[in-house]
Amino acid sequence: MRSRLYPVISILLFGILYCYTAIGVFIVLILTFLHLKKAVRFLFQMWAKSVFIIMGKKFRVIGKENIKKGEKYILVANHASLFDIVAITSFYPGISWFGHERLLKVPLFSNLLKLMDYVPFKEPTYKNTKQMIDQLIHKSKYQSVAIFPEGTRTLNGNINQFYRGFIYLFRTRDIEILPVTLNGFYKLKPKNRFYINFDSKLDVVIHKPIKREDLIGKNDFEIIETVKTVIESAYH
Repeated sequence: MRSRLYPVISILLFGILYCYTAIGVFIVLILTFLHLKKAVRFLFQMWAKSVFIIMGKKFRVIGKENIKKGEKYILVANHASLFDIVAITSFYPGISWFGHERLLKVPLFSNLLKLMDYVPFKEPTYKNTKQMIDQLIHKSKYQSVAIFPEGTRTLNGNINQFYRGFIYLFRTRDIEILPVTLNGFYKLKPKNRFYINFDSKLDVVIHKPIKREDLIGKNDFEIIETVKTVIESAYH
């Protein structure tokens, strides 16, 4: 009976989140204009955490000790929901994102992404690919970069095949890969369902970083399989 109300509750909740996010964007724009970058990152983190509080959802973050302060990573995670970015931002606010260009068409959320140094994935022409890689290399000099290597959200709950985008960046930088497993987010709000399932149980597993020397001698397929196996090891 309760689950039948989820579509109605979701519509009301999305309205609240839209207004709440609009206020957040306005404040962040002011802080950005004042060049208060630390304050912007703190506000991003508080916004992300509060989104789940507003939804009445809690989630565990396992392995936070695997993120070393001051270290830069390529964060690689599975992708199931629009809330994946929000979840990762709640514990890792100072990070640049690489993802699909269509997310920049989502009202208000696109403003937040731009302020979070979002690098959009465009049609993979030679010019676009070079531009994207150059942007990612530039971002990775100053902060960690997060990538969803599946390219899009899963439609069936299974982790899709990984694309090689993160490998191009990995081969150009002296940087480790930080695998992250997101659990329960497909049940929470998948791409092919408009409402939120409030019964979903969420957790995030941050694995130990995979050292560069453990991967650099492998070919692209072997690197993909190594990283994907680690992420899948904690997926349920």
